[in-house]
Order: sequence, then structure tokens, then C-alpha cells
Amino acid sequence: MAAADSAFKDHFSGHAAGYAASRPHYPAALFDWLAQQCPAHVLAWDAGCGNGQAATALASRFGNVYASDPSAEQIAAAEPAPNIRYAVAPAETCDLPDACVDLVTVAQAMHWFDAARFQVEARRVLKPEGVFAAWTYAQSRVGTAVDAPFDRLHDVLLEGYWPDGRQHVIDGYRKLPFAFKRLAVVPAFDMRCDWTLPQYLAYLRSWSACQRYLRATGNDAVALIEADMAHAWGDPQQVRAVVWPLTLHVGRA
Repeated sequence: MAAADSAFKDHFSGHAAGYAASRPHYPAALFDWLAQQCPAHVLAWDAGCGNGQAATALASRFGNVYASDPSAEQIAAAEPAPNIRYAVAPAETCDLPDACVDLVTVAQAMHWFDAARFQVEARRVLKPEGVFAAWTYAQSRVGTAVDAPFDRLHDVLLEGYWPDGRQHVIDGYRKLPFAFKRLAVVPAFDMRCDWTLPQYLAYLRSWSACQRYLRATGNDAVALIEADMAHAWGDPQQVRAVVWPLTLHVGRA
């Protein structure tokens, strides 16, 4: 994930391996649909690629993928592929030439960017009628009983520990600039994981706010809600569906 290149705020490098292991994956249908919107499939740029989840999905649908992130640790934890070129670089400047990219994606990362500067760069590298897509997700949902301790963790215990930019995630990026011609119809997509309780708790512990809480207090914030969540979950090895609605902003250059 990225922030402006002059003031990169790194919230993930310190736990890059755990972050990569705990992140949910985006639905294949999302990438199928994005590819269908593109007139060509030569090159895609995944900005703020993190551990490469979106980049690897794009690699099976585009001839080549350029995946950039300012965190060297995140890039080191990314899954390699022969047609992905990973680069340690900010989103606001890249080494791609003008008008060479068919699709620019930014997955759960634009709130870390200087969004206006990044979109100028995205317009520079996009081909005419190339596609720009940014998406985000906030609170996961499992069921009323499990969601109650989740909300206590997210809204109460971690209040003041979320990095700047989190409110843009909660708002679904609606207050960020958007410099493209919006597509008239964008389908709804959900992200889903079928997880046991230990897998869900590992995801919660990967949050940047949990890591900041741990550094500031020496305590594990998730441990404070773990008993209540375990009671709500039942058998910890029982698999439950964890769902995140995606908010998607898509347009053309």
C-alpha cells in the first residue's frame, strides 16, 4: 500500500508476511468483468499492490502486469509470476511510458495515496479508453452474534489507532477525487472467505490498527474480544462464511 512518495506512511512492512497470509482474496468474477471492459489485454498496472493478490489475478487475464508498492517488505512477500514485474515505487510516479496500459487497478490502497496526483499518473499511462478501477472494503460480516464483538474491536477499542485515511475506507472512497468517465453500470461484488475462528482472528490481528495498538500499549487488542467472539462462534474449527461487500469505482480515460 502507498502514500504520497514524499511522505510514505508504512503501516504494513513490519508484519508483511503475516499480512500476506491473512488477507482475504478478491473474487475471480471481479477480474473477469474488469478484463471484459478493456479493449486490449496487453498490460495492466496494479498500484499499491501490497502482497500481490490483485496482481496475480490480473496475470492470468493480461499479457503482462506491472505491480508497484513503496514497501520493499510487501514486494518481498508477494507471489511471483513470470509475467508480473514487481517494483518498489510510489503510486504517484512510475516508470511506465505514456499511453501503454490497458487497465489500472488499485485494490484497498487508494486511501494511502495522494489520490489526485496518482490519478494524473494513471491517466498518463492509460491508453485512450483504457480502464481505471479502484475498490475498497471495510467491515466484514459473519452474523449478528459474531459481528457484535467485531464492532466493539473496530469502533471502540481501536478508536484512535486507525491510520489517517481509514475514514475514506468507511466512506467507500466517495469523498476521494475521481478523474475518469464513470461506467454507467458496475455490478456488485462481494469478497468471501470460508474461515475457522483462528483464521478470522489472524485476519483481525493483521489490521494496521491492531499493530499500532500493540506497539503503543504492549497488548493484543484482539485478545480483548476473543472470548466473546469464541462464545458467539461456537466450535472454533467450524467454518463460517465471512463476507465483505466491495465498493468499486470504475471509469475510462
